[in-house]
Amino acid sequence: MQSLITLFCGSAVGFSLGLIGGGGSILAVPLLLYVVGMKSPHAAIGTSALAVGVNALVNLIGHGRRGNVKWLCAAIFAAGGMLGAAAGSTLGKWVDGQKLLFLFALVMIAVGIAMLRPRAGGGDPDVRVSRAVGVRLAGIGFLTGAISGFFGIGGGFLIVPGIMLGSGMPILNAIGSSLLSVGVFGLTTAANYALSGLIVWRIAIEFVAGGAVGGMLGIAMASRFGGHRHTLRVVFAAVVFAVAAYMLIRTGRQFLG
Repeated sequence: MQSLITLFCGSAVGFSLGLIGGGGSILAVPLLLYVVGMKSPHAAIGTSALAVGVNALVNLIGHGRRGNVKWLCAAIFAAGGMLGAAAGSTLGKWVDGQKLLFLFALVMIAVGIAMLRPRAGGGDPDVRVSRAVGVRLAGIGFLTGAISGFFGIGGGFLIVPGIMLGSGMPILNAIGSSLLSVGVFGLTTAANYALSGLIVWRIAIEFVAGGAVGGMLGIAMASRFGGHRHTLRVVFAAVVFAVAAYMLIRTGRQFLG
């Protein structure tokens, strides 16, 4: 029964990612804790990081084939972020689990707000990597990776605007390029947690499998509901806010105490 629930939860996350193009991975940790039934917040974060990282790299293939990835920019950002993710995930393991979940809920609220903001689509599709651009990308990548590693999240809501800020590329290229960083950050965080025995491999594999199926369904549905994409994002943001409120209620006493 737990395996079926895990597959379903993974499918739900993958479906939301495919349908609205981001934000779904923020629900992976609460789903693993409160629906799948994992007991350890740190194990849920480590397991989620692995699943999110693998799914991001799978989706990167599709964007790469469509020419949406600016590989040099993506690689520089991911390299800086890898160091940040290693540092952030190490710090995250030292923080009490309930306090970490309380902070995680606050990040979920930030994600929900970010999803409600309109995205600008402008930028230079022929961006070139100068020394200044490379330094900006590496620096912003490090900070973004540290946040991603600390909370065990994909961090796409930070990575996409971070890459745009660092390079000036259009949002479509930023979304495609961000997947390399999401994958690298997730796998770096997962490796760090795995060294401490904080990944449940069976659940991670089942979550990845469910996410792959759900992602295909979401992508198929995206074209049909493309005209209602903003409405879908508003609905999903409302779900994120509700889950965040639930987590704050459950963890608030331990954090404030």
